[in-house]
Amino acid sequence: MLTNALTTFAFAFSITAPVFVVLFLGTLLKKRGMIDDSFIKSASGLVYNIGLPVMLFITSASADFSHIADTAVLIAFTLMTLLVFVGSLMTAHWFTQEPRDHGVIIQGAFRGNLVILGLAFCANAYGERGLATATLPVAMTVVLYNALSIYALNRSLQQSGNSLKATMSGIIKNPLMLAIAAGLLLNKTGLKMPEVLLDSGKYLSQMVLPLALICIGGALDVSQLKRPDAATLSATLWKLILSPLLACGIAIGLGLRGENLAILFILAASPSATVSFVMVQAMKGNALLAANIVVQTTLWSLLTVTLGLWLLELLHFV
Repeated sequence: MLTNALTTFAFAFSITAPVFVVLFLGTLLKKRGMIDDSFIKSASGLVYNIGLPVMLFITSASADFSHIADTAVLIAFTLMTLLVFVGSLMTAHWFTQEPRDHGVIIQGAFRGNLVILGLAFCANAYGERGLATATLPVAMTVVLYNALSIYALNRSLQQSGNSLKATMSGIIKNPLMLAIAAGLLLNKTGLKMPEVLLDSGKYLSQMVLPLALICIGGALDVSQLKRPDAATLSATLWKLILSPLLACGIAIGLGLRGENLAILFILAASPSATVSFVMVQAMKGNALLAANIVVQTTLWSLLTVTLGLWLLELLHFV
C-alpha cells in the first residue's frame, strides 16, 4: 500500500513540479535582473494576443472532439463556478469590514488561471489530448468569468461604466474567444490546415506556456506571503479547496471518471487568475488585496494540486 501511495504521489508531483520550476525560474530571472517589468509587459502581450490564440486555434481546429468531449466536464465546471460565486458573494462580508473589497474576494474565489496554469497542467499531464479536452471549458469560462467578474466588482465598487453592451462587446472581441471559435468552426467543416501553417502554429504553441509561466513568476511578489489576512485566506480556501471539491463531487455524481475527471480537477484547482488583479487595478479597487490573492493561490496550488491528483489516483477515480 505504501509503495502504491508513493507511486501515485510521484505521478501527481511529475505533473505539477515542471510547471512550478519554470514559474520559479521567472522569479529568479527577475531577481537577478535578467528580465524586467518592461520585458514582462511586452512578453505577456505577445503571449495573450498572439501565442495563446494561435495555440488554442490549432488545438480546436485539429482535435478529435468526438472521442474526448464529455458534457459532464462542462456541466460540473459550470455548476461549480456558479456555486462558488454565490457562496463567496454571500460570505464575503464575514472576512472584511470594507464593502469595496467584497468584489475582490469574490473574483479571487471563482476566477481561475485556466488559460495559462490550467492549460500548462493539462498539457504536462496528458499532452495535446489534455489540451483538447480543456479547450471547451476554457472557451466557456471566457464568457462566464468576464460577466460574473464585472457584476461582482461593479456591485462592490458601485461603478456603472461597464454596461452589459460593453461587457458583451469585450467578450466577443476577446482574442482567445475568437481563436477558439474559429478553430471549432474549421474543425466542424472538416477542412484540413496546410501542413506548413500547422507546423508553424505548433512551433509557436510550444513557446507560449513556458514564456507565460516565466512572466507570471517574474511578476509575483513573494514578499506578500508575509501578509496573509482573513480576506485573502477566504478567497484562497474557496479557490484551492472548495472549488475542486465541489467540481469533483458533482462530476463523480454524474459518473465521470478517469482522465476527464483529472482534467476537470486541474481546471477547478487552478489558482486565481492574474487578470483579476488587472481588472481590480483598472477599476480602482483594492489592488493589494487582489495581488495577495493571486500570489497566495499560485504558490499554495503547488501543494493542493499535487495532493488532489494524488488522492484521485489513490482512490482509483482516475
